[in-house]
Amino acid sequence: MRTRNSNFPNNSNVTIPRRRNKGRAPNIVEPELRTIVAPMAERTMEELLRAPTEGYGEAIVLPEINADHFEIKTNLLQLVQANPFHGLENENPHAHINSFKRITSTLRFRNVPNDVIKLMMFPYSLEGAAKTWYEKEPPNSILTWEDLVTKFVNQFFPPSKTTHLKNKISRFTQKFDESFSEAWERFKEMLRACPHHGFTKLTQVDTFYNGLNDNDQDSLNAAAGGNLLSKTTREALNIIENKSKVRYSRNKPNASRMNTTSRESVSKTDERIDKVWKSVRYGISKYWIRRIGDFLE
Repeated sequence: MRTRNSNFPNNSNVTIPRRRNKGRAPNIVEPELRTIVAPMAERTMEELLRAPTEGYGEAIVLPEINADHFEIKTNLLQLVQANPFHGLENENPHAHINSFKRITSTLRFRNVPNDVIKLMMFPYSLEGAAKTWYEKEPPNSILTWEDLVTKFVNQFFPPSKTTHLKNKISRFTQKFDESFSEAWERFKEMLRACPHHGFTKLTQVDTFYNGLNDNDQDSLNAAAGGNLLSKTTREALNIIENKSKVRYSRNKPNASRMNTTSRESVSKTDERIDKVWKSVRYGISKYWIRRIGDFLE
């Protein structure tokens, strides 16, 4: 008869493991839990209810400046603050960036990159909703000038606005009482309002030409020697620019022609009314003369 130990040779050094009691759960206390809970338990209610002081860092991370006695003067900050950006609907963030860069490009400090100066001064150029936007940016989220421009433009010039302005450019049409010069200036202003429109010079010339009235299209072709399409894009732009600088005595010929026609129509109507009234008076006079003659007889 084989016993349970017969499976192992005599004098074996094999140790049979003890069976574990699966019904018992190990009583293990994590030391990390003690380190977290203990400080909270030791704090007073006043400390727990106190507002935190962490998380109030600036959104812009300024690199180290290896320059001695570097500081930005108050008059430079006032120059930036003189024309702030508020984040209004009619404001253009691209125009603000360009204006800000023109101011800061005049500043020169030894061993201080210009991008660092722009990062330091840009928050001072914001007011209203724009300042609120910057203050809500996460701490340490802006590392470079490119990061700041990208975040700023995306916030105040969203893709929907770009699409709207591009559609306005594509549908450009000269107004009824608008001269050639006024139409050209308005078209250029539409392009400046959306500097990333993506239209080539050829598309710009074609869009502007097709939006003109027949008279200005004819005069533009005449200025080009017969046909504007026979010119290069650069030549066509020069012709348009030169024509816009010419000031005619009548800048709004359509309106003037309409006013002249209206005055002539009114004058002719007055003449017809006078003739009718004279006829009526003449008829009345003849009638009474005849009646008086009959009475006298």
